[in-house]
Amino acid sequence: MARGFLALVGLTYWALAVWCAVLPATTSASVGFDLRPGAGQSEFLTVYGGLEFGVGLVFLWPLWKPENTRFALTVCLAIHASLVVFRSASFLLYTGIPSMTYGLAAGEWVLMLSSAALLARLSRR
Repeated sequence: MARGFLALVGLTYWALAVWCAVLPATTSASVGFDLRPGAGQSEFLTVYGGLEFGVGLVFLWPLWKPENTRFALTVCLAIHASLVVFRSASFLLYTGIPSMTYGLAAGEWVLMLSSAALLARLSRR
């Protein structure tokens, strides 16, 4: 079950990486970014495309190496707990946040709680 969850999360991150790489203007606009030609485009492609692809790879890794499942779940929990903390801070600090951002926050909470539950289940074995 944990490997299936990680595979779904990993494939989602890969899909996001492709979306960021292929349609950067659309993707960035959906989260409120204005891409500046050159540096802004490069940064968005690198961080949102490249980093999301790499994160997806970590989550897909247990498909090849099942013994790394606990590590990948721990990374998944650490990443999504960090996102939840910083996203929550952003809601306290900023106004005018669009509904898309609240949807992202909900997804981050689901991924954090799911990875925590699966990690706890693995630890009981």
